Amino acid sequence: MKKVLLYSAFALGTLTMSTGCGDDFLLLSPVSSTSEATLSTPEGVDQLLTGAYSTLNSMLSSAGGMGEASLTNWVWGDIVGGDANKGSTASDQPDLTQLETWSWSKENGYIKNRWDAVYESVKRCNNVISLATKLADQLPNAADIIAQAQFLKGVWMFEGIRIYGPAIPYVSVEDYEASTDPQVSNVDESGNYVYIWDKVEADLKAAIAALPATRPSGEYGRATSWQAKAVLAKFYVYWSSPYDGSAGYGANKWSEAKSLLDEIIASGVDAMGQKYQLANDYQSLWHPDTSDWSGESIFDIQFTISGTTSQTNSPHHTHATEFSGSLGQGGWGFYQPSFEFVNSHIVDANGLPLSQAEYTAHAPLTPLASSNPVTDLSVYTDPRLDVNAGRMGVPYLDFGKTPDMSFVRDYTNGGMYVNKKGHAWNSERSSYPTTHPTSTAVNYHIIRFADILLWRAEIAINEGDLALALNYINQVRARAAKSYVAAESGITKGTYVFDNKVDGTTGVDAAANYRIGLYPSFSSAAEAREALEREMRIEFGMEGRRWFDIARWGKVADVLNAYAASESRYLGKFVNTYSPSWVNFPIPSSEINTAMGRFVQTANWK
Repeated sequence: MKKVLLYSAFALGTLTMSTGCGDDFLLLSPVSSTSEATLSTPEGVDQLLTGAYSTLNSMLSSAGGMGEASLTNWVWGDIVGGDANKGSTASDQPDLTQLETWSWSKENGYIKNRWDAVYESVKRCNNVISLATKLADQLPNAADIIAQAQFLKGVWMFEGIRIYGPAIPYVSVEDYEASTDPQVSNVDESGNYVYIWDKVEADLKAAIAALPATRPSGEYGRATSWQAKAVLAKFYVYWSSPYDGSAGYGANKWSEAKSLLDEIIASGVDAMGQKYQLANDYQSLWHPDTSDWSGESIFDIQFTISGTTSQTNSPHHTHATEFSGSLGQGGWGFYQPSFEFVNSHIVDANGLPLSQAEYTAHAPLTPLASSNPVTDLSVYTDPRLDVNAGRMGVPYLDFGKTPDMSFVRDYTNGGMYVNKKGHAWNSERSSYPTTHPTSTAVNYHIIRFADILLWRAEIAINEGDLALALNYINQVRARAAKSYVAAESGITKGTYVFDNKVDGTTGVDAAANYRIGLYPSFSSAAEAREALEREMRIEFGMEGRRWFDIARWGKVADVLNAYAASESRYLGKFVNTYSPSWVNFPIPSSEINTAMGRFVQTANWK
């Protein structure tokens, strides 16, 4: 069967991986629609590889327009996981409302669009591997091209596991070449589920073996062995996590993860050869001038600015980055930090975070109000709060103003806070004179060096090495103590302070009262684990992480039901109960119905 390869100029224009802006690799001219014969050349294979990279942003026309298909995971990690409310109005995007309120059906369009994105991306990777293998004698770098596609395929099949569970079809290159893609069964001849962990592991291992450790100038956007090692380490952490204890989860791969993480911490470098390290301060990770090459980025979604006012390779819709109308750039008001998430940053007298029971019992820092809301900026919080979320009365990036009610489309549906970490891409310093207002050249971080340290701390806790866990957790906290949001003239200047218990200093002219300290010790594994989980919530807040973590920890129902009980005091939509078995989403009904018996619904959703 002759396959016709259809890639939009938009999809091929958005290139990815942890790299600096302006690399030649990222400026490859896009193709539109062409046949396999035309692309069966060295130049064509490279264009197809470019198309495979572009899926990391998943702005595929067949995969939805609100970013539910993107690896930013704002829908799954933050909206489902309680870091954020959907925002906008109750009637807008009903499929997203279903996800937010845990009332989704197996026909939910967002769930279907994400499925399509996974398997479209895998198809593109298999296409590259197939053609590069056939043209190996014409390609001096055939092994490298194949390894890059294997890496991307591993990333996407891992995403499929994270969303739908490990009993999903694995599409091999042979399946692709036989035109059985994607009609590959997820059960064996006896009707038992086929778990695909080992197949994805093989893809990532093959990529590691063939990829270089660094890249030459002009190719910094291509995958490296260190990036593949980081993804494999993350993969092992998830494979080993308990989830709900059902078959397919909880393998003991901790030692494999530990080995990779230790190697990355000791010797890992980015594509330019710079050793991985924590960025100098937390704010710089989302500043247009400093975010991309701090040494912390291990795996990024890469963006460059190009296109028109209506079509661009920006993160438009990727995680609802549009500003509100008050900034004069349009905007829909999606993706608002939740009351509970903001309260989770409240700290005690030692600068340590409170428990969920403690911070949910505290009054919201910004009470629900229809006009002129007043935020209690005197309450001491972790300084990362005003990087993670926009609060009334706190300067908003570099726009010279604070959020007000014109930033919020419907406060009774989305609450009182505004997305800020994602919007930092689009601050005044990001130039977009001819492109859509949400265009940006700032990367989106998928795996940071902070991930590596905290995953390693998690393993240390499992092994009873509480001193090592303390060291890595405190490294992340000490970095958070190196910056805070400053007040501006006329906006609380001279009123609030930063109580830095890490080095015993007091910072002045803070936008609100901040405080942070280090953990002195852990008396038990339970105490250390609780500290780790709180740290991961704050450090990675509004980065599409929360639901994935609490699901793999086997705590998703307890955490989210407590979240709903708290959030429902202000927003009446939280009336449903989250089930402990919902550690993955169902395979879309349409896929089951059209697979002619090859797909069987996963166990938690039968």
